[in-house]
Amino acid sequence: MNTRLEEFKKKVFGANISVIGIGISNKPLIDMLVEFGAAVTARDKHTAGEIGSDIQHLQDLGVRLILGEDYLKDLSEDIIFKTPGMRYDIAELEAARANGQCVTSEMEVFFDVCPSHIVAVTGSDGKTTTTTLIHKMLTEQGYKTWLGGNIGMPLLSQADKMKKDDWVVLELSSFQLHTMRKSPEIAVITNISPNHLDVHKGYGEYIEAKKNIMLYQSEKDILVVNEDNDETREIGRKSRANTLYFSRKEHVNGAYLDGGSIYYNGGKILDISDIKVQGMHNVENYMAAICAVGHLVSGEAIRNVAERFGGVEHRIELVRTVGGVRYYNSSIDSSPNRTKNTLAVFSDKVILIAGGKDKGIPYDEIGKPIAERVKTLILIGMTADKIEKALNDEVKRSGNGKDINIIRVSTYQEAVDAARKSSCDGDAVVLSPASTSFDMFKNFEERGNLFKKLVNEIKE
Repeated sequence: MNTRLEEFKKKVFGANISVIGIGISNKPLIDMLVEFGAAVTARDKHTAGEIGSDIQHLQDLGVRLILGEDYLKDLSEDIIFKTPGMRYDIAELEAARANGQCVTSEMEVFFDVCPSHIVAVTGSDGKTTTTTLIHKMLTEQGYKTWLGGNIGMPLLSQADKMKKDDWVVLELSSFQLHTMRKSPEIAVITNISPNHLDVHKGYGEYIEAKKNIMLYQSEKDILVVNEDNDETREIGRKSRANTLYFSRKEHVNGAYLDGGSIYYNGGKILDISDIKVQGMHNVENYMAAICAVGHLVSGEAIRNVAERFGGVEHRIELVRTVGGVRYYNSSIDSSPNRTKNTLAVFSDKVILIAGGKDKGIPYDEIGKPIAERVKTLILIGMTADKIEKALNDEVKRSGNGKDINIIRVSTYQEAVDAARKSSCDGDAVVLSPASTSFDMFKNFEERGNLFKKLVNEIKE
């Protein structure tokens, strides 16, 4: 019996509970709380019409709904589950805490009740692929594993099925980590660079949120950090946990690259030629995953995953080849650094589709890789001006990139049409926005799926 889960059930039975946000992670949470005997109020800034078919299900459960502009009005419930993207210090939540109400989240409660081992991954880039690799390596070795956090299923509602010897693998964002007061047994920070500064008050606060993944670890726990990244290297030096490093540049205590091979604990474990997914950033993801679970899995299991794993959807995903032109969907690329890594995969100059919502982060670094690796730049969305300015600044500085054809569009149909007209046999068209999707889409998946749909509609 999971005694911690039973204690949670007793706590919520008969309690008035508010769940803020009727999203992917909170819908199973609402179902579970109703099952446990709570009186649930679901609050969301969207209207019933915008939320859609889920409304009827909630009404059938007897859930009280507060929707629209005043969704946080009279926030008086005993326990409040906030949605991950909501700041913890907004006035309504601060007032609730001052009034003695409990403000928490689905992930915080999951850490409280989970009976299994937990390995969690965060970082500005590479966390989804690294999380997936860890999950696949553990599964290949024969462990019972659960995948969750930002990917996979919401896991709190699955906690009653988990066993002591199972492994839970989580991808955690800065938003989820911001208020965490527990750390996993194994924590991985892939890298840290400016991101989500439209939500965080500054880069310092963003870094502090990421550090929460290891802040409560003990000497018995494992922390994995990137030696080649200034921020993560410093975090590793100050950690109480057993810290392992991964590096493309140095021989470190952990995993490192030497020639064409990855070494772990001083021994060769994987040739990078065996890795199916492209890009040196994915070599880093493999090194991070190996540091995390190399003591739990065999070299054979690691190599089997490397040879079979073709990548995660929306990450340099080959959609289709039309008239000799390859179309790639890398909609996950929501920062300049991600786009820089994606462009590095291609040996020839590409047609790049970029732009989206502005997260308040600098775009200076993207000018050079665009100047070096792009021949036609198709810009869309709020960050189009920033991206073009970064390129123009690079042209002024180095003279490189002055011949790049820049096209402005307002829809993705126009972007795909412009890419088709600008390309010829042997070219690659790459969607790598360097920006979030929220100016035009619900998420990067919706953006990538539209791009794939439009590409698949191109006539030969």
